[in-house]
Amino acid sequence: MSKPPDERAPDNPWPQWPKVYRLDYAQEEVAAVFGQDPRTYCVMSKRFIGESDSHLRGVQTVQVEWTSNNSGESAPREIPGTEREWPAQLILLAMGFLGAETDGLPSQLGVVVDERGNVRINEEKMTSVPGIFAAGDMARGQSLVVWAIADGRRAAKGVDKYLMGETTLP
Repeated sequence: MSKPPDERAPDNPWPQWPKVYRLDYAQEEVAAVFGQDPRTYCVMSKRFIGESDSHLRGVQTVQVEWTSNNSGESAPREIPGTEREWPAQLILLAMGFLGAETDGLPSQLGVVVDERGNVRINEEKMTSVPGIFAAGDMARGQSLVVWAIADGRRAAKGVDKYLMGETTLP
């Protein structure tokens, strides 16, 4: 990801959220202690580096620039000679929601998936396979946790009705 501009770009007009460079208080504190913004932009992880006893020692990265590929889509291009090793004892992968994982068990069960890649369900949260239910991100796609909680409750109600023939769940 590239460093955001210092001022609003022409393609980012009000009332859109301003996509501009800013430091929050924690980043300001780190910058004051270490003399620079703690974030690094346009970096791609290449590999994890381990010790002989299987403990993590670091991560190797390379600087990238964003270019258009053959289909006109934006894609990262590695900049030769910019490899760097960062010391690390723990790495957390924060990838965001990448979609419902429907290739495994749902596929084996024959569960129908909609055009967005989510499991298709009815009003009682049952899938196309009787007795198999889905809720939350699996059926709705990326959403708020409150939706997942509400969906889970509706699925519980659907399961109760399926198993008992009726339900008293709210």
